[in-house]
Amino acid sequence: MKKPADQAVNPFQGIIIAALTPRRPNETSIDLSATLELVDYLGNTGASAIALLGSTGEFVHFAIDDRRHMTSFAVKRSRVPLLVNVSHSTLDGAVELAHEAEESGVGGVLVMPPYYFRYSQPEVRQFYLEFARAMHGRIPVYLYNIPIFTTEIAIATALDLMDTGQFAGIKDSSGSWEYLEQLQNRAPEAGFSLLVGSDTLYARARQIGADGAVSGVACAVPELMLAIEQAVAANESDRAAELSARVQEFVTQIGRFPFPVGIKEAARLRKFNVGAPATALSEQAARDLEAFRAWFHPWLASVLGECANRVKAG
Repeated sequence: MKKPADQAVNPFQGIIIAALTPRRPNETSIDLSATLELVDYLGNTGASAIALLGSTGEFVHFAIDDRRHMTSFAVKRSRVPLLVNVSHSTLDGAVELAHEAEESGVGGVLVMPPYYFRYSQPEVRQFYLEFARAMHGRIPVYLYNIPIFTTEIAIATALDLMDTGQFAGIKDSSGSWEYLEQLQNRAPEAGFSLLVGSDTLYARARQIGADGAVSGVACAVPELMLAIEQAVAANESDRAAELSARVQEFVTQIGRFPFPVGIKEAARLRKFNVGAPATALSEQAARDLEAFRAWFHPWLASVLGECANRVKAG
């Protein structure tokens, strides 16, 4: 089945930056001023859209009212469409957040299976069908598969849900190339969008037809992910592979820390106000972070030089 006419136009393609969410010092509340400054910056990078309150945005730390309030202000501030994660541990909470996001004017919503507790695939399927029923097709809904943090949306479940025509697409952060391939094989026929959540797979996925990426790396180094998008659009596969190797270097470095500490530190080194980590680091992690800072500055200079040279050459 094709998706309904009101979901036929996809505003989310290319690089969609997964934004960090600055937190007030010594509080669990969102630093709204710092968040809006970040939205301003990200909206001027050339990215097609911004994703708010996803895993990179550490949404689990914030109350519903705080998330709702931040989304409302961000919509008014952003120069590009917003894709907002409305995931919650309950169906009612996700629906409430989604209704509020829709009324604020966001371009679409992401929703994980209910997090923390594990659910069977029939329950995951029923959750999404009930969610879609509650939304009445008023806003594009994107499934959000991220099994590292919550119940997986198994490929059979994902394809079955996509075939209902009630969902605009899916963001896959499983890191599985086979999973992405199976989604892409069905996407043209079923009429849904495929968004990649694993930065290191983006160039390959884009080359086989994926619509875009929701990129955490892009919040710290947007120039790199946008250069990959440019290379893919120009059919420069060698350059896309070279730039993807740079992404892998960054991902390897930040993989030593709890997520998204490494992205947050890289953004902070670029003078963004991103707030404090959610929890204290171990002594070893703190030493690793010092090493990361020393590594990041020359690495960034080299990467920015490569991206700037491509822009001049084009």
